[in-house]
Formats: sequence, structure tokens, C-alpha cells
Amino acid sequence: MFDFSVITCWIDNLLRVEWGLPDFWTLAIEFVLVGVALLTAYALIALVLIYAERKICGFFQCRIGPNRVGKWGLLQVVADMIKILTKEIIPIKRSDKFLFLMAPFFVIIGSILTFAALPFGLGLQAIDFNIGVVYILAVSSLGVIGILLAGWSSNNKYSLIGAIRSGAQLVSYELSAGLSLMVAVVLAGTMQLSEIVEAQSDLWFIFKGGIFAFVAFVIYLIAGHAETNRGPFDLAEAESELTAGYHTEYSGITFGFYYVAEYTNLFIVAAIATTMFLGGWMPLHIPGFDAFNAVMDYIPTPIWFFGKCAFCIFMALWVRWSYPRLRIDQLLKLEWKVLMPITLVNLAAVAVAVTM
Repeated sequence: MFDFSVITCWIDNLLRVEWGLPDFWTLAIEFVLVGVALLTAYALIALVLIYAERKICGFFQCRIGPNRVGKWGLLQVVADMIKILTKEIIPIKRSDKFLFLMAPFFVIIGSILTFAALPFGLGLQAIDFNIGVVYILAVSSLGVIGILLAGWSSNNKYSLIGAIRSGAQLVSYELSAGLSLMVAVVLAGTMQLSEIVEAQSDLWFIFKGGIFAFVAFVIYLIAGHAETNRGPFDLAEAESELTAGYHTEYSGITFGFYYVAEYTNLFIVAAIATTMFLGGWMPLHIPGFDAFNAVMDYIPTPIWFFGKCAFCIFMALWVRWSYPRLRIDQLLKLEWKVLMPITLVNLAAVAVAVTM
């Protein structure tokens, strides 16, 4: 397996030794390079997912999807991006202008901070805290602040109702999502994301974790899907009831922040599921099949990571375009009366099994 830390160490050596830069400027340049790389990947992944969902949605609904702008409609999302960047930001009367403009930044910053901690491949990780799981759960929760501020500051009753719905939904499903991740933490014996991936070098947790890991994986996918406010859990954006939900009054780039964050959060949920249960960037290894394992090691680790993420994303899109929207009482009942008890029992059972 190729270790991408060779490239990062070469850049560091180039700046420090060959160019003779002091530590301050070396770190400053490296931080800028990492930031540019992360923001570029963030934007590109959002564009790819927007196009992919439109095409997959078209297939599910027996139509073609985007097919006019560019070959196979590939430039349609680029045209939409240019359009949304050039649209006017319409001021809203009697709104709290400061909070109204601050709200999208909470959503996008929380999303980017979570995105930065993902291990995309061997040696491709910007942040690797020893409490990485806690960090991800903490910074990903910032998005709910932006949603609540958007509904409150818009001076629109539909936006406020959508924000309250979304707040109740996110706070509820974060519990099941966080507790299901603890199953992988118990199996790995660490909260550091790189070590969790390394613990799956012989076999992924979804296979060697038994029924405990499988149940936790399924519950995390359901809870994570609900946290992204996507159908059938899209009550905060129920067009038939709330026009556009909490972002009804937003336009231009401020609406674009919510739009991009929604699709990137879909990728983040899939990436966390991949890291915790599907081995992250780790190739598929089967104990005893050394020749097979050696062949698998030749596939670059980012391809493994993004391939597993694509599988989880496709499952989420399949669910979205297959089931009708739930009512708010059904949504909360699913969390508190079904997912939460199962998650607690599953976590207790895996803790006892690992201890024994």
C-alpha cells in the first residue's frame, strides 16, 4: 500500500531543509496548502454528489436526468454553481440581519471541521486527534445551531417551524448515531480514527464484529440519514407544508451554503460509517488468503475509501427515493422507542462480550 505521508514529508523537507524557511513560515505554508486542498475537495465532492443524485433520481423515476449542458449533463452542476454565486442576496425586512447572515456560516463551518478529520487514505488525514470520535461528534453538532438561528432570525413562521422540527430531529438522532459509533470504539479499544482503521487491517468490523457491529452499522446509517435532513426524514424542508423550511428566506450564496453543506454532510455520514465499520481506507483482507490480500493491497487506499463511501451514499439515495415522508410524531417515535433502546442494548452487549 502506498503511504501518502511520503509526499507530505517531502513537502515538509523541501520547505525546511532545501528552502531553509523557519518553522513559522513552514507551518504557515503547510496550513494554507492543507486548507486549500480540503476546501477544493469539499466543493468538488458536493458538485459530484449533486450530479450523482440527479442522475440516480432520474433512473429511479424512469427518466434520464441532466443531459443538456455538457456531455451527459456533466456541466449542469457547474452552470448551477455559477448561477447561485451570481444571484442577488435579497434583504429580508424585520429580520435579525446579523444572526440571519451568521447562520449559514455555522452550518458550513461545522461541516468543514468534520470533513477535515476524515482519513481519506494511508497518510491522507489532516487531523488525527486521540479523541477523534468525540471531536467528530462535537463539531458536527454545530450545524443545528445554524439551522435554529436561520429559523429564528428570518422572521418567518414557516422557517421557525422548520427550524424547531430540525432541532428536535437532529438532537434526537445524534444520540443513536453517537452511541452506535461507540460500538466500534469498544471493538477497537481507542477513539483515534487512524487506530480504528488499523484495527480493521485483518478484517473489517462489519464482518468480525458479528451481529453487534452489523446492528450498529445499520442504526448509524438510519440516524445519520436523518441528521442530514433527507427524505423520508426531511420534515424540516417539507415543501408541501413549509415552502422551503428553515432556509425559505435565503437566496444567493447564503442559500448555496445550506445546499452544499447538505450534500457534503451526506458524504461525511457515509465516510464516518466507512471509517468505523467498513475499514476506512483499509483493503479487504481475509485471514488465511495471503495471495488475495496481496492483490487487494495494490489498489490505492483512496479508491477503497471513496468506493465504500459511494456504496453508503447509494444506499441513502435508494432509501430517499423509495419511501414517503414521515410525520414528525412517527419520526420521533422511531428514534426514542425503537432505535435508542436497540442501540443501548447493543452497546451493553458488545461491552460485555469484549470484556469477557
